[in-house]
Amino acid sequence: MRHFLDLSDAGAAGIQAMLDDAIARKQARAGWPKGKVDADAPLSGRVLAMVFEKNSTRTRVSFDMAIRQLGGTSIVMDAGSMQLGRGESIADTARILSGYVDAIMIRTDDHQKVVDMARYASVPVINGLTDASHPCQIMADLETILEAGFALPGLKVAWLGDGNNVLASIMEAGGLMGFDVVAACPQGYQPSDADVARGKGRATVVGTPQEAVEGADIVVTDTWISMGQAHAETKLAAMMPFQVTEALMGVAKPGARFLHCLPAHRGEEVVDEVIDGPQSLIWQEAENRLHAQKAVLRWCFGQI
Repeated sequence: MRHFLDLSDAGAAGIQAMLDDAIARKQARAGWPKGKVDADAPLSGRVLAMVFEKNSTRTRVSFDMAIRQLGGTSIVMDAGSMQLGRGESIADTARILSGYVDAIMIRTDDHQKVVDMARYASVPVINGLTDASHPCQIMADLETILEAGFALPGLKVAWLGDGNNVLASIMEAGGLMGFDVVAACPQGYQPSDADVARGKGRATVVGTPQEAVEGADIVVTDTWISMGQAHAETKLAAMMPFQVTEALMGVAKPGARFLHCLPAHRGEEVVDEVIDGPQSLIWQEAENRLHAQKAVLRWCFGQI
């Protein structure tokens, strides 16, 4: 049984195989209608359950289209419309859904919920996002970086802002794929030692945005105020010196590119001139959620 709860579940070889597959399948359907099924329909007859305890645009639409393009179908559920929202346990939900569907994707808060879902499910479980990690987003980021002409080994990725779940998965990716992640985060919002350790010696935290961005190939940020977070004014004040501006992008390598997993709060973590500028890859990055997740699904079913 293959679950995709974190990048380490696939390992470096699995990640590379999925990236290769995502890029190849994307190229193979260039110019096709979005609803047309891939020529080989590799997941024909498969059903994916998508469980949402957190709101979503990209995760919901990209996974729905991913299973459709692979020849399967999906069932979309939010916790409020399920017994999960009325106290049924994750374990019982996992057992029940396993009798109806071929795979489960869950987007939730506590990472232990996806661990428990995988423990009790008899079908593959995919982490669509938790407070601890966001591996599907990083698969799309890595695909976007490769398509932009960069090699992963030896790359320098600079992170600005909150030491959150996305950063944790980027650090994990750096340790697996051989690139450096340098994060600049304000005091009180730095990643945990455990998250830094995911980088296997390739992840570091520095004090200033300039130090992080100097010589970087890729500059990444994320929304500072995540869903459900309190004390927004205090956090925003601490984060403002870490805003990604044109001047800060100028400290990076010539040809450096900008990524953001979206949604963006323009004028907070990044200015319009960067997010809409020539260095930005955010729209390609967002589209690649679809292509990367097709590869994740195929990997979970043992096809990659």
